[in-house]
Amino acid sequence: MSSQGLNIHAIRAIYRFELSRWFRTLTQSLLAPVISTSLYFVVFGSAIGSHMGAIHGVSYGAFIVPGLMMLAVLTESLSNASFGIYMPKWVGTIYELLSAPVSWFEAVAGYVGAAATKSVLLGLVILVTARIFVPFHILHPLWMAAFLVLTAVTFSLFGFLIGVWANDFQKLQIIPTLVITPLTFLGGSFYSISMLPPIWRKITLVNPVVYLISGFRWSFYGVADVSVGVSLGMTLGFMALCLCAIWWVFKTGYRLRT
Repeated sequence: MSSQGLNIHAIRAIYRFELSRWFRTLTQSLLAPVISTSLYFVVFGSAIGSHMGAIHGVSYGAFIVPGLMMLAVLTESLSNASFGIYMPKWVGTIYELLSAPVSWFEAVAGYVGAAATKSVLLGLVILVTARIFVPFHILHPLWMAAFLVLTAVTFSLFGFLIGVWANDFQKLQIIPTLVITPLTFLGGSFYSISMLPPIWRKITLVNPVVYLISGFRWSFYGVADVSVGVSLGMTLGFMALCLCAIWWVFKTGYRLRT
């Protein structure tokens, strides 16, 4: 950032361009995840949930709503942010960005801001869709919004790093498919980790996604597998780590100038 302040025009230009690309493919970007999540509600919430008891006093169908929202938000945040920065690299327009009077923070604010906005909108649409299938309540709506935005921004930053690291389209999918999606399924999306045997509960706590889902579920029902303060701290720590890594990428030009 320059001493004269942020280049708001540059941030707005990148942000609007990325959003316009998303709106051009709205059916694929929004409808497909909503349909997939709806199927989860039908299978797990209605079919399986009707044969399961309440978890921490919450019906199973309602219990999985925060987990399914996190699954969609994490996946879309990574996909949107990684694709957003990978395409300029692929077509060569990244050099125009690097040579423009735009700081690394302003470029990241535009790309990550757009990716996070898309993910938050998707999360809200899924929240409305979930209401069609299961009744639920939100005990702490402000904290719910805070965790939603914080998660979207954090994993958009992580997705930005993936887009910088990837040098072909296949690598864009390696980490989201082989790492993040399994971690999300094993992070308590469909169950409480308190249901696991003690040894597996300790192993599961190594999974960073556990803290995201636990904190987000607490904002709905006031129940959590780990302390809300720990969940918030882990998320903020991961965000800071991603920001430091992105700063280093722009400082060294790692896979941006080659």
